[in-house]
Amino acid sequence: MYTIVTGAAGFIGANLVKALNARGVSDIIAVDNLTQGDKFRNLVDCEIADYLDKREFIEALAAGDLDGAVEAVLHQGACSDTMEHDGRYMMDNNYRYSLELLDFCLDQEVPFLYASSASVYGGGRVFRESREFEAPLNVYGYSKFLFDQAVRRRIGSNAAQANLSSQVVGFRYFNVYGPRESHKGRMASVAFHFFNQYRAEGKVKLFEGCDGYGNGEQRRDFIHVDDVVKVNLHFLDCGASGIYNVGTGRAQTFNDVAVATVNACRAAQGEAPLPLAELRSRGMIEYIAFPEALKGKYQSYTEADVSRLREAGYDAPFATVEEGVARYVQERLKP
Repeated sequence: MYTIVTGAAGFIGANLVKALNARGVSDIIAVDNLTQGDKFRNLVDCEIADYLDKREFIEALAAGDLDGAVEAVLHQGACSDTMEHDGRYMMDNNYRYSLELLDFCLDQEVPFLYASSASVYGGGRVFRESREFEAPLNVYGYSKFLFDQAVRRRIGSNAAQANLSSQVVGFRYFNVYGPRESHKGRMASVAFHFFNQYRAEGKVKLFEGCDGYGNGEQRRDFIHVDDVVKVNLHFLDCGASGIYNVGTGRAQTFNDVAVATVNACRAAQGEAPLPLAELRSRGMIEYIAFPEALKGKYQSYTEADVSRLREAGYDAPFATVEEGVARYVQERLKP
């Protein structure tokens, strides 16, 4: 029996494959689109049974080649570029593809764990898994929102009592950062970009204030990918269904991320940490104009309501920005 991980060469997918390996699971079918070939590096230290291109995988499902051979599907494959304007591509990749997998898993009675996104909440101030708080700002967020709606129709309003043939659980990821995201380019985390900027230029650049926030004071719920993986594995074990926020429940500023990044780099050089004011006065942190292209499409504040996640039995602590970014920088500095 195989565990299928879609988007397996991507950021969260590759971290999930590595974590499954740590559990002794290697009968993994890795599904991805390696048009961007350098993503293969994310799987070099992982053990898998087979690799399938996304198109081959869909054909195999349609032909019944995987009937009775799948233990679980961890669906991380998606276009995650929030600036992508091709709605037809986004809906085909993020919505239709996900529907095909959902139907397969329900028919085969195997667990289906999939990646949703905090982008479904748009510019709102309440981040609770309920329809009245959902208003995506871009077609990426809409594609995730629409699939969540399809899942809700399948599982009903009370997932715990839903008459499902298999487990179905969606994870609304907030701002994830950590190892194996280098291929993401502009869509990589701010921690990734801040690290590269500081190493190359000795300074970090943040957006000036917007939406009533001061320079660098926009706030997001930043979560380390290790915590995201732990949540996935918890649900794989417990069997609960539903849609859940996956964040820390704690909003922190972009300034916090910048300070944590710079000070982690300084610590690696044997230098003492410095507060934000000192880093600004020394020119190690500076602010740039807020991009016109992002106005009206930008979440200046996110903070996951994790009540439902905790009610589902996930009680592990989440790393703070200071803890998680320091660990990430150490990882990136390894030869």
